[in-house]
Amino acid sequence: MTTSRRLADKKSAKFQKNITKRGSVPETTVKKGNDYPVGPIVLGFFIFVVIGSSLFQIIRTATSGGMA
Repeated sequence: MTTSRRLADKKSAKFQKNITKRGSVPETTVKKGNDYPVGPIVLGFFIFVVIGSSLFQIIRTATSGGMA
């Protein structure tokens, strides 16, 4: 199975065209901005759990009589 000369030239030209475009990425495709790894709902739930547990611990310590 040999490749015809015309098809080989077409593939070669397409490859050479891609070589000249390599590394020139337009600014619009680059991701910019504040993208947080967690959503606001997960962050809110985490803050609720942390603050709620600390308040619960403070109330429990206060009703038990201090350090005992």
